[in-house]
This record gives sequence, structure tokens and C-alpha cells, in this order.
Amino acid sequence: MISTQDWSDAHILWAFQQMGHEPRPCSVGIGLGSHDLGVADATVDLYRRGMFPLIVFTGATSRTTEERMPKGEAEHYRERALELGVPASAILVESNARNTGENVRFSRSVLDDHGVQVSSILLVSKPYEERRAYATARKLWPEVDVVSASTDMQLEEYVESIGDPHLVLDMLVGAQQRLLIYPGLGFTIAQDVPEVVAAAYERLRRAGFVSRLMAE
Repeated sequence: MISTQDWSDAHILWAFQQMGHEPRPCSVGIGLGSHDLGVADATVDLYRRGMFPLIVFTGATSRTTEERMPKGEAEHYRERALELGVPASAILVESNARNTGENVRFSRSVLDDHGVQVSSILLVSKPYEERRAYATARKLWPEVDVVSASTDMQLEEYVESIGDPHLVLDMLVGAQQRLLIYPGLGFTIAQDVPEVVAAAYERLRRAGFVSRLMAE
């Protein structure tokens, strides 16, 4: 059973994980691979709005995508974008990355290999991974401007799309934990965490939403 307090705390984490950036034109859009084809859809929407002239889809497979996306996350994103009318010439694919750091580093290498000059990037991710994507890129590619974006949706909509409320809360707690420990591991820049967010995170941990936590 998920309590009213649990849902309240989940909304706090959901809001914090999103950067609130206003999309603006960038050198390239980078769609971060995952189980969620909505990331590809959001990337295409931003491309159509003229936010970037070129897309990089990045991602191999993981335990959660190897059956649904056997060709690799990036390749399935590319197929989705082509279905939606994006020309093949506007898409690059990076098919080896298995975490957010590799998404950034390997995408940078692909762009370098193609001679693309990059001064700014628009990262497209799942809604609850915006902040970590931003923090990772700022750490690994500090010389470019970074904008984060995702599908514009409420927590309730995302829960309905996943179909497993407990899992979504587990993922929110796991995402928040990574924001806290990754700076110390050198993976991301440090970011201030408001006390209300820290308290919500601790309550959800105590309530048992821990399946996506890393060993500390």
C-alpha cells in the first residue's frame, strides 16, 4: 500500500528531478537511451520545433531493454524517429553506451568523428532523470552549454504509462540517491538539495522504496 505521505514525497522528488529548463536552440539534441520510447518522441518534437539540426541517439541494451529492444536502445529510437518523419541524414546513432556517463562521452566522440562543432547540447531523457543527465554532462563536457528536457507529463501520467506505482517510486528514490553519491565518485557535478527534498527521500527509503538503490 502506498500512503498519502508516500505520494506527497514522490511528487517532491518528481519535481526536483526536473530542471525546468526552457528549450532553446542548441548545436545538437542527444536522446538518452532507456526502455521509454517517449524519449525518442520528445526528441523528435524538439527537432520539429527547430531546437537542433542534428540528433544523436545513444544507448546499448540493459536488463530492462534487451528483450523489448534487441537491436539496442539507440537503434530503436532511430527507427521511431524515422517513422515520425525525421530524415536519416539528421540522425547519428551511438550504440555502445550503458550508463549516463557513457551516453555523454560516447556521443561526444561520435560528434567529433563526424566533424560536428558543438557549443551547446539539448539532453532528452526520462522526466525523472533530467537532473542527473544535466549534472553528468556538466561534469564530463564542461565547455558546452547544457539544456535538459523530457516529455512534459505529470507523475500520475508516468505511473499510468509504466503500470507499476511501486516501481516508479523505487526509481525516483534510486535517482535521488545517485544525485547524492555520484559527485563523490566523480561522475557528476554536485548540486544543492533542498531540505524538503532530502526529507522526502529519507521518508521514502524508510517506507521501503529501495529496490533501485545502489550499495553504498
